[in-house]
Amino acid sequence: MATPLQKRKLMGEINVVPYIDVMLVLLVIFMVTAPLLTQGIEVSLPKASSEPIESVPNHQPLVLSVDAEGNLYINVGDDEDQPTSGKEVVARVGAVLRNKPDTPILVKADRAVPYGNVVGAMVLLQQGGALNIGFVTDPLDSYPVPE
Repeated sequence: MATPLQKRKLMGEINVVPYIDVMLVLLVIFMVTAPLLTQGIEVSLPKASSEPIESVPNHQPLVLSVDAEGNLYINVGDDEDQPTSGKEVVARVGAVLRNKPDTPILVKADRAVPYGNVVGAMVLLQQGGALNIGFVTDPLDSYPVPE
């Protein structure tokens, strides 16, 4: 039996059981909240300046334009001013890339075009064989700064 004046032996171990409990609670919280963070959040993307793409000599870039109504225009062929179908875009891109595989591919979309339409245009370019696709943008200082 220990007397009141006798000192107790110091324990040199850390009890980690409470830390494991806290870790498991945090793990459950993160597992539940992670899917909620990726769904339905509005994102306001920042505007940034970018460097111009270096042009390839003797290669005019292939430009797929998407106007505000979602119509597609491609700068290859005789009717560049007329809207084209998705099948026609795939066929023309494939023909250009078979003849000149290092042709730069660019997407030029109106600011009012929904993101889904731009992605759809990019899918058509990929179906035609395009691997690297760039975007045509205006310089940063030409946009009004939102308040």
